Amino acid sequence: MANPIFANLPTTIFEEMSGLAREIGAINLGQGFPDDPGPQAIRERAADAVLNGYNQYPPMAGLPDLRAAVAAHYARTQGLDFDWASEITITSGATEALAAAFLGLIQPGDEVVVFQPLYDAYLPLIRRAGGVPRLVKLSPPHWRFDRAMLEAAFGSKTRFVVLNNPINPAGAVLPREDLALLAEFCVAHDAIAICDEVWEQVVFDGARHLPLIAFPGMRDRTVKIGSAGKMFGLTGWKVGFLCAGAELTRALSRTHQFLTFTTAPNLQAAVAWGLENSGGWFEAMPRDLQRSRDRLAAGLAAEGFVTLPAQGTYFLNIDLAASGIDEPDRAFALRAVKEAGVASIPVSALYEEDHVTTILRLCLAKNDQTLDEGVRRLAKARELSRRA
Repeated sequence: MANPIFANLPTTIFEEMSGLAREIGAINLGQGFPDDPGPQAIRERAADAVLNGYNQYPPMAGLPDLRAAVAAHYARTQGLDFDWASEITITSGATEALAAAFLGLIQPGDEVVVFQPLYDAYLPLIRRAGGVPRLVKLSPPHWRFDRAMLEAAFGSKTRFVVLNNPINPAGAVLPREDLALLAEFCVAHDAIAICDEVWEQVVFDGARHLPLIAFPGMRDRTVKIGSAGKMFGLTGWKVGFLCAGAELTRALSRTHQFLTFTTAPNLQAAVAWGLENSGGWFEAMPRDLQRSRDRLAAGLAAEGFVTLPAQGTYFLNIDLAASGIDEPDRAFALRAVKEAGVASIPVSALYEEDHVTTILRLCLAKNDQTLDEGVRRLAKARELSRRA
């Protein structure tokens, strides 16, 4: 018989909406992947490496050049001091890194504090490891938590907390005071933080990503997860980074070896080169995405839609209720894709319980023509909704 944790799961909202977009021929503003093909020099490095480089098993923990490049990148950009040889593991994407962290660290009965809305891989993996999720509900427009919310979630059995920052789907970058508060609770409860920081390079308006691992008391109780796919807009490459103190890394790397064991060596080599040679990309990429965010927000505003602040990630959210749409987000999203030809993500799908919202997530990492046409089709969907 199949394991019920996975067997009883529905198709993810991302695959559902992308599948409808493919079937109907709709514009896909749902799943988070960019139109831009990514840095050409890095892609050329990968092509050259597969033709002229090594294509057999690389080391389980990752190519030394890439592990060293990851450590150097975080030293330059975030002031972190990882030892590449004992504190960095390369994974087949950030989702595999999350799986290694959950399966390698959580023991049956451990309580795990998780903030929602959330990436839909978290809860099945936590439960498969035997963990018990303790959910904290974040709400628009600012998506922040406070002391009372943490006091209600943390208890005597709390062993872990899962933090996504910058937050998908909210597009929010947590401020220093929130992170300091969470670090205080982790230290007080002797809890390990598993930090999904895949959007760390995609921040706007001069905002700065602050890694939780840099806060007092967190250096040896934090697992930091990064993603080359998000950093370089190469989402199909699936090259992730697991960064943690040496003791945690021993458990993480031994779990990783029985998940994917390793990752394509040509992609690892190309990412290593990219991290060392792409300072200009890390400046231009968020600037260009910020321009796309502003174009999409302005186009939606001109059509009467109200959007929420977006400080980072690939995503901008519409407040449907404030925009005069009297439909839950899932109903409107299905109407928009089926009747107007534009796919989006209803944020209600990213809550654990039956939670109805009126928040619709759009991917802003698209070319101008796609964004403009997406706005036109969303306006059509709103008119259809009003007539229904």
